[in-house]
Amino acid sequence: MRRKLLNLLPMLLCMLLAMGIRAYGADGYVKLYTPYTKISVPPGESINYNVDIINNSDATQSATLRIQGLPRSWKYELKAGGFTVSEIAVLPGEKKNFSLKVDVPFKVNKGTYRFTVSTDEGAELPLSVTVSEQGTYQTEFTTKQPNMQGNAKSPFNFNATLKNQTAEQQRYALMADAPRGWNVVFRVQGKQATSAQVEANATENITIDITPSASVQAGSYKIPVRATTSSTSADMELEVVVTGSYDIELTTPRGLMSSDITAGSIKRIDLVIRNTGSAELKDIQLTANKPVDWEVTFDPAKIDKMTAGSTTNVTATVKAASKALPGDYIAKITAKTPEVNTTAEFRLSVHTPMIYGWLGILIIVVVLGGVYYLFRKYGRR
Repeated sequence: MRRKLLNLLPMLLCMLLAMGIRAYGADGYVKLYTPYTKISVPPGESINYNVDIINNSDATQSATLRIQGLPRSWKYELKAGGFTVSEIAVLPGEKKNFSLKVDVPFKVNKGTYRFTVSTDEGAELPLSVTVSEQGTYQTEFTTKQPNMQGNAKSPFNFNATLKNQTAEQQRYALMADAPRGWNVVFRVQGKQATSAQVEANATENITIDITPSASVQAGSYKIPVRATTSSTSADMELEVVVTGSYDIELTTPRGLMSSDITAGSIKRIDLVIRNTGSAELKDIQLTANKPVDWEVTFDPAKIDKMTAGSTTNVTATVKAASKALPGDYIAKITAKTPEVNTTAEFRLSVHTPMIYGWLGILIIVVVLGGVYYLFRKYGRR
């Protein structure tokens, strides 16, 4: 029995020696290193550590990586060479690098959190993260430009950002509370949509196109918009300042756009100017594009201002050229302001003056009288 124990003693000594060398090699020769071991971040931040595995031993070491002490709601990822890894081999006297990405959730208490990067071989790297403020579990719906101004026919396009500050993917319903007759269109990735799907801790760009109603009056309008799910929601208020639409109409009281006139005579035409827009019109001037040698004047020649929906009567005095031949002539009358203008065409039919008709009849009577006289005087011979 004693002889057997003596034979086993060298084997036991060799095993203990090997274990001692392995432990020493693990504790003394394989190390983990990163320069920033204690940092401070706000909730929802992602932290990227660059970690070196240093092998100071004379043998190749395979390090199995573990993360210990990290809160359950926090997520992490180990990568090297573009791959997700869990074990890295390091040649003698060399080092390898890997990245550790830690995602701090939005819903987290303010304070300091400690965890450790370690290997099965005994190397450890203690790290700590201080969350600088109390976290929340919510959604943000924001825009850098919540106010736009233009006339009723101007496009109102808002660019917004929808941020999902939760730990789960969310599908948001997109809604707006606009005045009656207005149209609000949401666009996600350039396509019209009524909802948007946003990954956890991610953002989505939303375009909001707002079109006022055709009869909108000048003023300021608030448009509340909302992105909502069953568990979270966010509101935002947009403002559209409508300066009013500019439109003008030129016609006659009966809508008749033609008349008769005698060459060289004067014709008075009653005109009706209407402000059919929603904004006030100022400095309305009346001009005419008339036939050669014709004259057109207006009373009044200028309208200082017209409120939205109002009507003003104007008299146009047209004098036809004295040598105008019978036929149809076109006079174009324009009402214009710096913002808008309109042109109406009037057809004027020129007739010969009555004096020429009576003169023709007189000439015919004289000719007939002369023929009769000659017949009486010379007819008996």
